[in-house]
Amino acid sequence: MALGIELAVDAPWTSGLVPLLMSVIGCVAAGLLMLFGTLAFVHVAVKVDRDAMEVRCGHMGVPRRRIPLEQVVGAEFVPKVTPCHWGGWGCRWRPEQGTAVIVRRGEGIALTLGDGRTFTVTVDDAETAVRVIRDHLRPGASTGTTTAA
Repeated sequence: MALGIELAVDAPWTSGLVPLLMSVIGCVAAGLLMLFGTLAFVHVAVKVDRDAMEVRCGHMGVPRRRIPLEQVVGAEFVPKVTPCHWGGWGCRWRPEQGTAVIVRRGEGIALTLGDGRTFTVTVDDAETAVRVIRDHLRPGASTGTTTAA
């Protein structure tokens, strides 16, 4: 965005108005996309109900991932999840570890899916979320909804 402003203010545009507008709009758009990409991962909400676990990123809830509990064979509390073990922040995939949504360092949930893949997400009070997921995995579990953020 700063480059777009700099181009609009200081550059001597002798070739006309259209190249100037294209440059400014392109730089501003790139800046806004980077800002949205950053804001999308400052907050993660995990919602568990009797059918699925849903992970929503950012205050708009995008990107979103819904994992039906019928595909989950196990849930584990992970006391120490660090971005460096996953290659950084955000939505991650590593062949030996599975997929993850990593927005901070700390406790998280690790789900083992029926096909052998894993899904990890960092949230506050992950221990309670794991307990709720395990309750819903058992036959005849009570129907309730828990949200961790």
